[in-house]
Amino acid sequence: MKKTIAYFINQYPKVSHTFIRREILALERQGYSIQRIALRGWDAELVDVQDHSERDKTQYVLKDGVLPLLLAAARVFLNRPIRFMAALKLSLSMGRGAERSWPYHIVYLAEACRILPWLDVSGASHVHAHFSTNSTEVVMLANALGGPGYSFTVHGQVELTYSGLATKIRRSRFVVAISSFGRSQLFHKIEYPLWHKIKVVHCGLEPDFHKIPASPPPATRRMVCVARLSKEKGHFILIEAMNQLIRKGLDIQLVLAGDGELRAEIELLISKYDLTDFVRVTGWISSEQVRDEILASRCLVLPSFSEGLPVVIMEAMALRRPVLATYVGGIPELVVSGKHGVLFPAGSVEDLSKAIENMFSRSKDELVDIGDAAYLRVLERHSIDGESLKLAGYFTKFSH
Repeated sequence: MKKTIAYFINQYPKVSHTFIRREILALERQGYSIQRIALRGWDAELVDVQDHSERDKTQYVLKDGVLPLLLAAARVFLNRPIRFMAALKLSLSMGRGAERSWPYHIVYLAEACRILPWLDVSGASHVHAHFSTNSTEVVMLANALGGPGYSFTVHGQVELTYSGLATKIRRSRFVVAISSFGRSQLFHKIEYPLWHKIKVVHCGLEPDFHKIPASPPPATRRMVCVARLSKEKGHFILIEAMNQLIRKGLDIQLVLAGDGELRAEIELLISKYDLTDFVRVTGWISSEQVRDEILASRCLVLPSFSEGLPVVIMEAMALRRPVLATYVGGIPELVVSGKHGVLFPAGSVEDLSKAIENMFSRSKDELVDIGDAAYLRVLERHSIDGESLKLAGYFTKFSH
């Protein structure tokens, strides 16, 4: 019988984190028992049916307020005073020079105390966290209190800037990077003797994405950008490029699928350039709706300034749609410019405009060839069952 693995996430489920759900479900298909623990997410707005199901399976640390945290901390202090003091010292050290002051790190310790009995009851032999932020600190502190060993996945560039990353890696069993580029950036943050801990496991797509019958590119001259409306995704560059191309007389439409803190500013710029007839903002949509928007488009465009390796690129390629994206993060490891789409320099309105013109000048047969090549590429590199099998191997190897 395979062991229980606990997953600890800051917020779960979450509209923009379907890759975590896919990973959990793939591990369960392999026979693992997955315990889901999250700090928050019990009252989040969800648009996906599967996310509603996942919420019912998740234990929430902060759902009952502060009192359970205080009682949990007192209980651990009385039962494991030596471990508690060592963990307290560790939490205070994590607060020195950190983005958040030491009181936050004391809260993380209380959260670690809160999940200890949950881990004991489930019999979890290992805890895996996503993102190197407070979620990883909580599982590190739980381990210092006597809980199981842990690992964590690092997704993006921002995670590399947080203080205490080297300590989290040093105390972990292993660390996952989602691309070779991500692995190299982690190497840059730690001393050479720790390099062996960094493993590459790609995010992946469930079999349903791969099994969809081939669909030819639509007649509509539409492209879609699926991304959170935040500054690192480069939406303003995309609107500037759209303004240039529409003024030149190019007949194209753009769908911005997503939501976020910059929505009002983006919609204001769309209105300023009188592009409301050409650009549509959907807000948050479900996984099925994302798939429908990609299928209804000629290509996916993602003008990001900073990325790990976006899952939506994998989704577009699995649906046989070309990709227009920037040369950042792990994107060039998956997308070969000229073969699976077009890559262009980040931050350049001119280069983005040229990439869009290039894609919309292609014939239907050319688009089909690009889409087929993209499909084969992502099928080979990003199957969630294959990647989760790799991850499960590390769980087995390092939890003994």
